[in-house]
Amino acid sequence: MIRSDRRGNDKLRKVIVTQNYTKYAEGSCLIEMGGTRVVCTASVEEKVPLFLRDTGTGWVTAEYGMLPRSCQNRIPREGTRGRSSGRIYEIQRLIGRSLRAVVDMKTLGERTIWIDCDVLQADGGTRTASITGSFIALVDALKVLKKQRAISRLPVDDFVAATSVGILQGKPMLDLTFKEDSKAEVDMNVVMTGNGKIIEIQGTAEKKPFSQDEMDDLVELAKKGIAELVEIQRGLLGNMIGND
Repeated sequence: MIRSDRRGNDKLRKVIVTQNYTKYAEGSCLIEMGGTRVVCTASVEEKVPLFLRDTGTGWVTAEYGMLPRSCQNRIPREGTRGRSSGRIYEIQRLIGRSLRAVVDMKTLGERTIWIDCDVLQADGGTRTASITGSFIALVDALKVLKKQRAISRLPVDDFVAATSVGILQGKPMLDLTFKEDSKAEVDMNVVMTGNGKIIEIQGTAEKKPFSQDEMDDLVELAKKGIAELVEIQRGLLGNMIGND
């Protein structure tokens, strides 16, 4: 099949990242992947959750939300519902887990980095774009702490990025749009480090079960896309990851 944007099945959508997108956050960016646009901010708080108090260990956590008209139909704000939906809660946890996988919490010290991901416009892959953009905002916030001499080095061991893959009309595809995702036989989100190690795979058969070989093909396709995203991150952040 010919994709609506005429990309090859193994191609990412156009990626645009604008660093320092907001004025006040220690780290921020706007990440655009095709029609999906997410503002990611990283804020430093000089305290940790109760379970980490007096341990000398830091914490990285995330919140995620979609603006009311980020989609075709208006979405009520989470505050008017009284509590977050299960989907929102699950995505927040995914973003936090993905970032904590590469951060040395002892070097971070007893402080929290709050990651906020606000979806301005959704066209598939909002959670994966949030992870990729959040890593950029996180490192920029850590650079501020290092400049202030609050930390001795950047406490990050590797890059982190994420993408979606799926099977549509029997064909594996990279970086699905909403229209493609809604029709896919298989939908999968993959989070990896810059070294190609897997942090998380979320895969679902939407219409019929898929084989181990098909899953392996999708993971390899995701690995290719994530490597390209990491190169974009590297171009913006430099090669300071894990260095003194």
